[in-house]
Amino acid sequence: MDDDRSAELFRSVVMPHLADGLALARWLAGNVTDAEDIVQDAAIKALRAVTRFDGGNPRAWVLAIVRNTAFSWFAKHRPKALVMVGGLAEIDEATYGDEPQPDLGPETPEATLIRRADASMVEAAIAELPLPFREILVFRDINGLSYREIADLLNVPMGTVMSRLSRARARLATRLAEKDK
Repeated sequence: MDDDRSAELFRSVVMPHLADGLALARWLAGNVTDAEDIVQDAAIKALRAVTRFDGGNPRAWVLAIVRNTAFSWFAKHRPKALVMVGGLAEIDEATYGDEPQPDLGPETPEATLIRRADASMVEAAIAELPLPFREILVFRDINGLSYREIADLLNVPMGTVMSRLSRARARLATRLAEKDK
């Protein structure tokens, strides 16, 4: 495929979704400077791979590239202790240590609490979530990806997506309730 065709595909497939990619990278990295570096690397990768785009959901495709680039970037630029992608038990251990875990209670009031909370308080509470919960929440509730798209993107079963999303929302509601006191 010639360079003109690649450039046109990049403009039509990737460019409309770079703002969402930057938002995702910001959520994952925790700061704008690192997020911009990640998205720049992701854009270069997307340009190289755009001819292999299969015509599916371009937004999900771009976000997958950004996510994968972010984890590669973290492995190269951050201490290994900060790059944590593991099982839920490991996440709980890293988050709570020996402290008792909070009672997450029923799932329905959390949505009400999250909706009522101040936007900056929600943003801060999301930033405090462990990375696997934060990314699921951002993919679903901020970027609006379907469970299937998230499962495909993360290469996990759809049930895992649903479970992590439920736990992420519950933790977010707990954090918001604590901050609201």
